[in-house]
Amino acid sequence: MVKVYSKALARYIEVDRIIGHIRGEMHGPTLVFSAGIHGNEPSGIFALYNVLGELRRKNVKLRGSIYALSGNLTALQKGERYINHDLNRLWTKKILHKLLSERPYAHDDDSLQQLDIYHTIKDILKSEKGPFYFMDLHTTSCETKPFLTVNDTILNRKYTSQYPLPIILGIEEYLVGPLLNYINELGYVAFGYEGGQHDALDAIENHESFIYLSLAFSGCINPADIEFDKHYQKLTALSGDRDEFYEIFYRYQIEEQESFKMKAGFKNFQTVKKGTELALSNGKIVPAKKTSLIFMPLYQNQGDDGFFCIRKIPKVFLTLSTVFRKVRLDKLLTLLPGISWGSPFKDTLAVNKKIARFFARDLFHLLGYRGKYIDKDHIIMKSREVASRNDEYSEERWNKK
Repeated sequence: MVKVYSKALARYIEVDRIIGHIRGEMHGPTLVFSAGIHGNEPSGIFALYNVLGELRRKNVKLRGSIYALSGNLTALQKGERYINHDLNRLWTKKILHKLLSERPYAHDDDSLQQLDIYHTIKDILKSEKGPFYFMDLHTTSCETKPFLTVNDTILNRKYTSQYPLPIILGIEEYLVGPLLNYINELGYVAFGYEGGQHDALDAIENHESFIYLSLAFSGCINPADIEFDKHYQKLTALSGDRDEFYEIFYRYQIEEQESFKMKAGFKNFQTVKKGTELALSNGKIVPAKKTSLIFMPLYQNQGDDGFFCIRKIPKVFLTLSTVFRKVRLDKLLTLLPGISWGSPFKDTLAVNKKIARFFARDLFHLLGYRGKYIDKDHIIMKSREVASRNDEYSEERWNKK
């Protein structure tokens, strides 16, 4: 057990790895909420603690199971993003293989936390039937309205479209090793929710509304039992542009030893014109390369994501991508020169770098591929759809609309 402090509430609570678990009397989905994977983001911890307590006090009837997990307990206790390594950048196959093959005493604090979370999730997957929903709760260092970050799969898009919130696609193309990316590659519905600014009181309240809506949308709880309309209208009023999808097209990476400082006053989703002075890097101005929406500008000491740039995705693009992916149009790509399968499982494409410039990146996005890993001669584009456990969600109410 560790003590976690909320500046917004000016109080402590004690939590363990499993903040709480409630099993319903009827069969249904398994919802796994995680919070505090960054130790300076306690709002989700408090929200989960509050909601599970309220469900127990009111004896609300559930279908399935709810799990609330805490993230980096060591960092949460200290109120720091991480101790040695960012716990939300460690979930790659290579790092996990090393983690599981070494003796525990060889690990640092963050890796020990990862190992415990890994086994906790594995135990849940083994003991529950599903369908599974994984939701990771976060806050930002800048002022923001609530939003969702979603790996680009049809399952994720369809489920998250129920929320009256802006949805950001493609963050997996710019970040290496997020927890949700690992879970998405197992094929489950998994996405992130950003509830507000780190120490703002409304961030806790926004998280609570999100949790209640998630219980209703997944079929775990009857909407009438949780003041559904109140929570839905609350997030609708905050979002301002419900049902909008955005994609990330640029990330400013802070290098080691770089002195980086954002200019004051930028808010999430704020329009910035080309040439706007965004930050200082080693004393030199970092301008906006093109007119766009600024996303998650960094106003904290730890972290290597300076800022992102995003743009709206036309709805026709989303419709086309759904159709093309369902008919596996991507199989035709390997008939083109310079493109071949990158694995025997046909879940990656190897695109020759010499000819890659002739193919718009949007084409690969349309077909469900996101590029990240680059070897000497190729860009490796990984499919987000191949692993999806579509059959496990086929009977869910939201998937029949």
